[in-house]
Amino acid sequence: MGRKNQLNPEDRIPGTDQTVIDFWRWGFSNIQTNSLRGIFAEFLVGAAIGALHESRVEWESFDLQYKDKKIEVKSAAYIQDWYSGHPSKISFGIGAKREYDYKTNKYSPDAKRNADIYVFCLLKETNPEIINTLDTSQWEFYVVPTHDLDHWYPQQKTISLSSLARIAEPVSYKGLQETIERIIKFI
Repeated sequence: MGRKNQLNPEDRIPGTDQTVIDFWRWGFSNIQTNSLRGIFAEFLVGAAIGALHESRVEWESFDLQYKDKKIEVKSAAYIQDWYSGHPSKISFGIGAKREYDYKTNKYSPDAKRNADIYVFCLLKETNPEIINTLDTSQWEFYVVPTHDLDHWYPQQKTISLSSLARIAEPVSYKGLQETIERIIKFI
C-alpha cells in the first residue's frame, strides 16, 4: 500500500463533465469540521517543515515523516462547525495504538504510541464571527517528544490543554519548524 501519487486538480473525472477540483470544492471546502480540520492541521505542520512531498495515507500509524522522525498531529478547536454557543473543552487523543503493517496486512501485537513527536494543533479563536481555519495566526502548536508523553502520561488516552501546557509551551506557526528541529536534536 503506502503513499500514492497526487491528483491533478484539473484532471477530468471520466464519464462526467467534472474535474478533481470540482470534487474537492464539493466535498472538502468546510475545513472547520472536526475530520477535515484535523487533516488541515496535518497539512499545516507538513507545510511548516517541508514534509508534503508524498500524499497523505489515511490509516498510517503516524501522520508525517520528517527526516528520520515520525510525527503524529492532533487537532482541536474551541469553535466547532456545529457551534453550540459555548467554546468546546480542549482535549487531544494520545492513546496507544496497534500499528498496521501494509506488507503483512496485520496489526502489531502490542499497542504503543508509534510516532517520535506529537504536534498538538489548537485553533484558538473563540469568536465565531471571525474564526478562519485558514489563518495560521489563529492557531497555536504544542510540540512534545513522545518519550515525554510516555513518561508523564503513560496510560492516558486523552490529554487536556492544561495538562499539555505543563510539558510544552505554545508556539506560533512561524516558530513551528524551529521547535520541531530543536526537539529532534534531543530524541
